[in-house]
Amino acid sequence: MKGDFISLVIPAYKEAENLPLLYEQISDVMKGLSLEYEVIFVDDGSRDGSDEFLRTLAKKDPKVRAIIFARNYGQTAAMGAGIKHAIGNIIVPLDADLQNDPKDIPRLVAKLHEGYDIVSGWRKDRHDEFFRVFLSRIANRLIVRTTGVDIHDYGCTLKAYRSGIVKNIDFYGEIHRLIPVYASWQGAKITEIEVSHHPRKFGHSKYGFSRIGKLLLDLLVVKYFISYAQRPIYFFGWLGIISFAGGFFSFALALVLRFVYDISLILTPLPLLTALLFLAGLQLLSMGIIADMIIRTRGDKSRMIYTTKEMIGLDQNSF
Repeated sequence: MKGDFISLVIPAYKEAENLPLLYEQISDVMKGLSLEYEVIFVDDGSRDGSDEFLRTLAKKDPKVRAIIFARNYGQTAAMGAGIKHAIGNIIVPLDADLQNDPKDIPRLVAKLHEGYDIVSGWRKDRHDEFFRVFLSRIANRLIVRTTGVDIHDYGCTLKAYRSGIVKNIDFYGEIHRLIPVYASWQGAKITEIEVSHHPRKFGHSKYGFSRIGKLLLDLLVVKYFISYAQRPIYFFGWLGIISFAGGFFSFALALVLRFVYDISLILTPLPLLTALLFLAGLQLLSMGIIADMIIRTRGDKSRMIYTTKEMIGLDQNSF
């Protein structure tokens, strides 16, 4: 661990009561490690005084940086902003609600030095509502089955990353939970360890049912990228071929009914279905060709998905 520079990235939304305690816990743990570190708090458009606390803290402690969003953009955008500006060779995100324990950070970093690129936290003994834990387990199993990256707890924010791995990932949607999948796709070596999980002391969870739907859609995107990112024509092309095949079958069946059984085409939906399937096939092939052209001609992939109101302790020109 000697020689490491650790960047802690902490998205925060309406966590004014938790932030002072979290800062104290982090300070106690990091000072005990005798390592260089920084703490990047990203206020995601809070209106409860979180931004004021972070402004004061960043001006008082040179190891603390603060990014203040103009409005609420979501945890993925907040985490992406923090990671973008992190200067450490090891990046450790964690939640601001005090449910993650900073005391687990040294264990994550030590495990990273056993030759891994990502060490994921596993909240084996969770202190959340039963229904939330139940849905989380279903989501985790679905992700593992879809991607083949076997991690028990994708929803745990507390992870340790080598910066070269995580900085190459575009942050959008709810993709922060699927970082290990993208990293695995790039050849990263991943493991997990059990971490502590505490009940909430203040505030309430910001997770709702809408996140489940967003995660499922992002999972679909991940599956597409894993299999067809470099040649989207294969994905859309096969769908187009299947649609064309269905159109030919429908057309052949219509001819059989007309000339063998003397059934008027007007009495069946087959002509309309044939036309619909041919048009769908043509559209899918066109989409595949266009997607392939975009892949080969696109320029800068970077996307600004948030508006920053203020930064303290960070280079303003880097945005």
